[in-house]
This record gives sequence, C-alpha cells and structure tokens, in this order.
Amino acid sequence: MPYSAENAAVQVQERLKSLYALVHEIENERQKGEHTLESIYKTHDKINQEGRVTPYNQQKLKNLYTTAKNDASKEEELLRQALTKINEIRTICNERRLQARNGGNRETVHRGALMKMLQVSAQTLPLWVGKPGSKAPPLCGAIPADSNYIAKPGDMVAALVKNVEGDEDNWILAEVVSFNAITRKYEVDDIDEEQKPRHTLSKRRVVPLPLMRANPETDPHALFHKGAIVMALYPQTTCFYKAIVNQLPATPTEDYEVLFEDPNFADGFAPPLNVSQRYVIDIKELIITGTSSSSSLQSVSNNSSGVSDGIIINSIGCSSIATTSCSFRTTGDISSASLTTTTTTTTTTADDYSLSSNDDDEDDDISTD
Repeated sequence: MPYSAENAAVQVQERLKSLYALVHEIENERQKGEHTLESIYKTHDKINQEGRVTPYNQQKLKNLYTTAKNDASKEEELLRQALTKINEIRTICNERRLQARNGGNRETVHRGALMKMLQVSAQTLPLWVGKPGSKAPPLCGAIPADSNYIAKPGDMVAALVKNVEGDEDNWILAEVVSFNAITRKYEVDDIDEEQKPRHTLSKRRVVPLPLMRANPETDPHALFHKGAIVMALYPQTTCFYKAIVNQLPATPTEDYEVLFEDPNFADGFAPPLNVSQRYVIDIKELIITGTSSSSSLQSVSNNSSGVSDGIIINSIGCSSIATTSCSFRTTGDISSASLTTTTTTTTTTADDYSLSSNDDDEDDDISTD
C-alpha cells in the first residue's frame, strides 16, 4: 500500500515500539529458561551423587523438562514475532524508496557506497528458521522459485540484457520495476546505474534472487553441493558469471567459496573468491534444439543431466555457435561438462529462433529511457 512520508514514519515508529517490548519479553523468557535449565543440571548432579533415581527426583525431572520445553516454545514464538516486526519495517522502508523512485526522485549512489549496500543486503537477508520436520521453501538458499512465481517490484534479480558494447548478452544485477501480466514481461533497472535505460525483458530472462538464507546446520539440502555449476556475482561488480562451488558455507553467516572461469589461468579458473548466498543462483542455460524450421528454447537446471542436439547458449550470455549436432552433459564435476560440434559454425542469437516454452513471448530486451 502507498505510504506518505508522515504515515510511513508513524507505522515504523509503532512497530519499533512493539519490537522494543518484544525484546524485553524475549530476555525475560530467556532468563526463565536458564533458571529451569540450571535446576535440571542440579537435579542430575544430585542423582549422580546418590547413585540412584528416586521416584521424587524422577517426577521432578519430568516436570522440569516439561517447563523447559514450554519456556523454549514461548521464547521461539516471541522471536518469530520480533522477526515479523523487523520484516514489516523493512517492507515499509522499501515501499517508500520505490515510491520516491517512481516519482522521479532517484538517489545517486557512488560505486563504493553501492558495493557496501549490496554487502549489507546479503548479510541482513532473513535466515530461514523452520519448525521441526519442515523443509526450506522456494527462494531459500539454492532452492529456485516456482515456475509461476512473479518477482515483486523492488526485488533483486539476475537479468539477461543485451550488451550495447558487444555482441554477447550479460547477466546483470537488477531491480524489478514492474511485471506486465498480459505481455509477461518485466521492466527492470540496472542496479549499478539508475540513469541507464530501463530494460523490458521476457520472464525467461529474469531469475529471482534468494529471499532467505539457508542454515547449513539445519537445512543443508537448501545449499548448492560442492562442484555445482552456478552463476555468481563477481565481487565488487554487478555482473553474474559462471563459477564452480568450491566450498560450502559452514554457518549461516559464512559465504560460498567459488571458482570463476578465467582463461588467463592454466586450469581455466581464477583463485577462489567468497560470494554470499544472496548472489549465488542456479545456472541457467538456454538450449536451442531441432532444425532451422523447427526450434525450441528451454532452460537447463544445474542439477540436471542429459544430451541434446542443438546449441548451448550459456549463462554468461555467449550465443555464437550454431551447429547441427552438439552434446552437453552437466554433472557436479566440471570435468564432466563437454560441448562437441560436428559441422561448421555460424553466428546467431536466441532472437533468431522461434521459441517454444510455457512463456511464449518474444525473448527480447527493449531498453527505454
């Protein structure tokens, strides 16, 4: 909902007051829980000294454990309420920022400040804390969005845009401005320079970034595995490049360690660099299959494997090889990835082919001022 400056300030102030009260309640519950745990430790010590468990001590421990469980549940509930208030405050502030931008009030951010903002955004990304038995939802860590998911205005995405200075397309860090449900196209702004032309992109050219961090200690399945081929934001830039996961984060605050492709090194990869969960996403490759009279365009997931006759248009945006027979197989090991051609090559782009997928719109990039 639209917020005036005054209304937004009132809404934020109300939530800050609620958050302040919740923090005090959380502390009180924590102290109660510690007192109960201390009683449990003392009872166990007494039992060890006596060398036996009396019916009295048995019932006492049962009552203490029940109390401790209830204390922990109450503290968990208060913590979740506090996190909800924090998220509401972030949402209100983001709404105000979007309103100011749409009103023509675009703030100029120097590159150094922008890099710091991106780092803070990654560090403060909400951590998914599920209840026992629950699984991490889509857009948590490495789990991709559902196929019908639409990114909201203000969301950060990776966008495949045309490079005005070269033939190859680039995956850039962008912010969603809007989505047209009729044309199924996004309008996105380059996060690096707001003065650059706005891009209009089909849905397949936009990949939503994670909205939550995955906890390696409780949800390891929501992380990319070691050796996975991914797209990662190169440090101190706003462009995504192909990389290999070299090391997984061990704690919720740690980053991935990835190896970026670099032909300047003997093994084809640059030394390892750290990249936050926020900026590591599933590899998105476009495959054009069939003959010149019948072609299709599809995405290939990082964890899929298979052989297809056609053209590989990789995540870096290269689209210059057209052959009658190509094979590409992706596994967790980079050594298993191969591309072979059997005929001469010609230069083409994805726009030169008819498209076939759930998104039937043209795969174009229209820039507007």
